[in-house]
Amino acid sequence: MRRTTPLALAAAALLLAGCGAQSGTTGGSGSGSGTDDSGKASPTPSASSASSASSVSPSGGCVAHAELTAADNGRTLCLTRGGDLRLTLDGTRSRPWKPVMTSGTALEAINPGFVILPGDATAAYRAVQPGTAKLTSSRPLCPQPTAPGQVACQGIQEWTATVTVR
Repeated sequence: MRRTTPLALAAAALLLAGCGAQSGTTGGSGSGSGTDDSGKASPTPSASSASSASSVSPSGGCVAHAELTAADNGRTLCLTRGGDLRLTLDGTRSRPWKPVMTSGTALEAINPGFVILPGDATAAYRAVQPGTAKLTSSRPLCPQPTAPGQVACQGIQEWTATVTVR
């Protein structure tokens, strides 16, 4: 499995820090179970399992920095004006994420760096004015067939997050 160590470390840090209470945010459910590229069942992670500890302030208000992953599907969060948001969706060559789309004028795209692995989608934003923005992406639910006659899955996994800037 890819990038499990940083994810496990982040989850352990959240548990040890006692950041279980997330008032002011709503955790959405994932888009459903699917299969990974090896054909094994892959559970849908919870919306808060991979969130950065800095994405929720202790008081439940807006934060200056947030990091989102695929596990944050359906999440709503609040950024302070001038704050930044980083987004990383880990995909694969056979199940790539589409580029992240943004609606609204509350966020301005900034340089996210570069994507190392094919199929990943990264994005970075600065909170420039009060308002709400919706971030979306999608990818195939299962790998595309590699040979004629193989069964094709036409399902789509959607990802979305809502960001309020104050």
